[in-house]
Amino acid sequence: MAETSRRALRLLSLLATARRWSLSELASRLDVSERTVRRDIETLRALDYPVTTVHGPAGGYSLGAGHALPPLLLDDEQALAITVALQTAPSSVFGLGEDAERALDALKRIMPARLRTAMESLNLTSLQNYWEFPADPIGSERLRAAGIAVRHRNVLIVDMVRADGTRPAPGEDDFSPARRIEPHHLVIWAGRWYLVAYDLADDDWRVRRLDRLHLHSPTGIPIQPRDLPGGDVARFVMTSHDRGDTPATWPCTGTARLNLPAETVARWAPGGSMVEHLGPDHCRLTIGAWSWAGVAGILATFDADMDQVTPTELVDACRRLVRRWHAVAAGPGSARP
Repeated sequence: MAETSRRALRLLSLLATARRWSLSELASRLDVSERTVRRDIETLRALDYPVTTVHGPAGGYSLGAGHALPPLLLDDEQALAITVALQTAPSSVFGLGEDAERALDALKRIMPARLRTAMESLNLTSLQNYWEFPADPIGSERLRAAGIAVRHRNVLIVDMVRADGTRPAPGEDDFSPARRIEPHHLVIWAGRWYLVAYDLADDDWRVRRLDRLHLHSPTGIPIQPRDLPGGDVARFVMTSHDRGDTPATWPCTGTARLNLPAETVARWAPGGSMVEHLGPDHCRLTIGAWSWAGVAGILATFDADMDQVTPTELVDACRRLVRRWHAVAAGPGSARP
């Protein structure tokens, strides 16, 4: 029985190569008789694999589209996990873009319709950020619901959620009524999930942290096609300063006003930082690090004038770095603090 199962799996792997095999070729590859191959093909068909037969001199066997997996071999949660892993791998491991795409396509070919729909509901955009400080893992149900709404182009009703996961109640300062949005793109960037949507209340495009949204039941209401400003979802997300981000928890957190536009700083700021728009040429950046010198060092990477630096520990760290860099510039033998 074990040998029969191994042979059937090997036969399946041959048929899944998207080419047509003659009976004699399959028998030769498997080192069995043609009668045994016919019996194994019937075994695969009994497991809902659509093995097709083409008669004639150029005929043979092939595996049809939408091949079904054996029951429970891959459930919805596993399909979701594989889809997310393959679509986000290129953002964390260099050089996997083409291979991950081919693997995802190959997997979809052997999916039954139900699982293939679950996988295709998550058409993600994965962007690279050089400062990866990921947020807490996103719930799979929330991710799936958002992906389905994007894929089917349906209006979503959402409530805003605090960083701790609670929803403000009516009468509280940060309470806002449920909002109707038109979801267009699901994006992962700097370890965080974002939903790019058109907010019907604001009559404008928004980028929302997915973990800061409570999604109501699907509405089934179709949305009207809209053109994303600039047409580039990657640039739109990276240059949007009001994505709903809040600073990650670090031992040291500081702020400074930079003489740079918010959209410029938002693109290069570390994940888990917060950028506040103050005008066309100024913004406030709030960032964290393991030390005050680390915060000061990150601020220096923007190579821009700054003021309103707080707290005093960060100001002191900036002074220490100034003295150290002054000593480096002065050359060997200079006094060190």
